[in-house]
Amino acid sequence: MASQAASEPTLVWGPTYEEMLHPSLIDPRIRAKALEALERDPLDKLNLYNISWRDARDQIRYFILPKEVTGVDANIVALYAVDFPTGSHKVGPTYSVTMEAQLDGAIRPGVHTVVFPSTGNYGIGGAWAGRRMGYDTLVVLPELMSRERFELIESYGARYVKTPGCESSVKEIYDKCKELSREPNTVILNQFDAMANYRFHYYCTGNTVVELMEDLKGRGVGKGYCSAFVSSMGSAGTIGAGDRVKQVFHGAKVVGLEPIQCPTLYSNGYGDHDIQGIGDKHVTWIHNVKNMDTLMCIDDMECKLGLQVLTDPVGVDFLVEELRVDPRDARKLSGIIGISGVCNLLGAIKTAKFYEMGPDDVVVTVFTDAIDRYHSVMAQLTEQFGRLNVSEARKRHYGIFMKAKLDYIQEGTVLNRERWLNLKYYTWVEQHGKPVEALNAQRSQSWWQDQQALVHEVDDRLRKARGGR
Repeated sequence: MASQAASEPTLVWGPTYEEMLHPSLIDPRIRAKALEALERDPLDKLNLYNISWRDARDQIRYFILPKEVTGVDANIVALYAVDFPTGSHKVGPTYSVTMEAQLDGAIRPGVHTVVFPSTGNYGIGGAWAGRRMGYDTLVVLPELMSRERFELIESYGARYVKTPGCESSVKEIYDKCKELSREPNTVILNQFDAMANYRFHYYCTGNTVVELMEDLKGRGVGKGYCSAFVSSMGSAGTIGAGDRVKQVFHGAKVVGLEPIQCPTLYSNGYGDHDIQGIGDKHVTWIHNVKNMDTLMCIDDMECKLGLQVLTDPVGVDFLVEELRVDPRDARKLSGIIGISGVCNLLGAIKTAKFYEMGPDDVVVTVFTDAIDRYHSVMAQLTEQFGRLNVSEARKRHYGIFMKAKLDYIQEGTVLNRERWLNLKYYTWVEQHGKPVEALNAQRSQSWWQDQQALVHEVDDRLRKARGGR
């Protein structure tokens, strides 16, 4: 018996969903050690307890966009993720997916290799979380992703496999994963259909948005009501927060974004684009399209050119000296936004314009990662267009942000929502073998509510697995 016990793998557990939402509920001794590890050793597994939208002072990490930048009366507020353990909130879903699989007994460290199919941040999060939890970890992602993504995966101790194509080339990722799944003790942790991804955002991100409204009201921003939640879709995990927002704020809009260059839901379209992190040329299993109110398409080049304005020293000086943005806000913004963040910002601006929102309205979006992941992309822009100067910064700010166009907008009518759902059939029933009855069940919001309710069941099971903590 002793020999058998000694051979069993050591299981690493982290926070519950409730503790990720409210880290103040973590055992104070563990919380203190985790916060110390965040500064001392980013690779320490204790950093699992730092997966949260809240900081060491229990304050929500958010940024109110200067109206000089947005050009709209509505208040646009972004949750920013650069201070998560990997520099992106995607580490939350990767931990949650791994944790739930481990709870279910589907994976064990020292036995299984876990594979994270991704176009970037989920893979980076998987490299970090998988290795911290003791697994041999493999990330599958397209060869044309930014150099920084591959470097981060390696720095976390994981391996990667490059597949042909760019951000929207997910079919190639799936093909590789199908091949890998035939290898012994290899388990695919697929963000595109893992409901733990949805649960993290519904419960942790969604409730953070709800609680943020009171913080903002106390600062004189809005009236304690969220008018819209805006998110681009990669795995469509983040937009799941909108389901919680709508439950609390009746009448709030959930707005989804995809690239003009790959208008999958908008027009059953396809194509290549470079808004890294979104627009993966299929409708994901975990996307509650029947609850999405509006779909908008955003241009990938505008996102990259806009990012350069917001992060390049010349652009930052332009914001301060010409637009009169507070220097602290300009510097802060330059360090918390990436390409998909600009996409989300442009979507939030379009939302405020389209719905004619005013100074009492609050539009919430998310900055998934930051500029540290895109220096190589910015270098490519400089090579293509030359160094940014004040005149070009002024031109881009006016054309991209102030004059954001109300094109490529599709409302969630009964017909459009039905069409968005039907698009899931080709990927998930025909290619991945899910039963059509399961797809039909997603037409009802009760199916999604059942998934939401599992948060508390998972938390109870996790506390027992941790020994009652």
